[in-house]
Amino acid sequence: MAVFILRRLAALVAVIWVIVTVTFILLNTVEGGPYDSERRALSPAVEKNLRARYKLDLTPWRRYWSYMAHTARFDLGPSFQYEDTTVNDIIREKFPYSALLGVLSVFISLGAGVPVGVVSALKQNRWTDHLSMFGAIVCVSVPNFVLAALLIHVFVNKLGWLRLGMEGPQSLILPSLSLAAFSLAYITRMTRASMLETMRSDYVRTARAKGLSVAQAIVRHALRNALLPVVTYLGPLIASVATGSFVIEYFFGIPGLGKYFVLGVQNRDHGVVLGLAIFYSAILVTMNTIVDIAYAWLDPRIKLG
Repeated sequence: MAVFILRRLAALVAVIWVIVTVTFILLNTVEGGPYDSERRALSPAVEKNLRARYKLDLTPWRRYWSYMAHTARFDLGPSFQYEDTTVNDIIREKFPYSALLGVLSVFISLGAGVPVGVVSALKQNRWTDHLSMFGAIVCVSVPNFVLAALLIHVFVNKLGWLRLGMEGPQSLILPSLSLAAFSLAYITRMTRASMLETMRSDYVRTARAKGLSVAQAIVRHALRNALLPVVTYLGPLIASVATGSFVIEYFFGIPGLGKYFVLGVQNRDHGVVLGLAIFYSAILVTMNTIVDIAYAWLDPRIKLG
């Protein structure tokens, strides 16, 4: 197991390095600079000082190695648009909101998706199965911004039960539901399909023949293997929702991290775009590494050597 983990950590570093390099190259091939969107033209002296301050006057090769050296020290550099603000400051201030919203949506997706998927598989072709699959299709088909607008109209504008913005834990209910809708439906369908396949396997039939009840066979044998596809999906899901959703955060007034990536692209703020890309990649690769380890624990047939 130790060798397996070390290999995954080495792969993690290699993948992040490739992503940093590719993103850096792509940003340096984009025409225009971070100050092209200024309403008034900058004087040559001011522009020269700004380029020197943010090391834009260096050659791409020297700037690349300088950035890699800072990244190795967990310094993601300054923002070109926000004065006296670094990418680390933005992440430190805004990421907790996005992470809390993402964690809640994952708990909703797992807490509802797995049980509903199991029940649908056990009640295949009955009304409960048809109802849950219909709900899953609706959640997959309806875009999250449409669902967000509908929830705001009903629970904020009409009923007045909730308010937009960060005004206590209740403010996260609607955005969490909006963000969790797609993944909840996906996990439900995935769990149902995996449970149907697992329940028809020989080892489950053998367990039932030995006298185990349906509940015992499900908990001890079927569910553990049926959750393997769900565990695989959790890695990219957690990384995706934890780093912020621009649409959901904008609709509900959540001061999260999602909007900074979009605004960074619009404003050609290369420091923010590159820093957040590294941050997202690190979370994604880390979650995939954790998923690999969990996969090996759930399925002993996977060889770690």
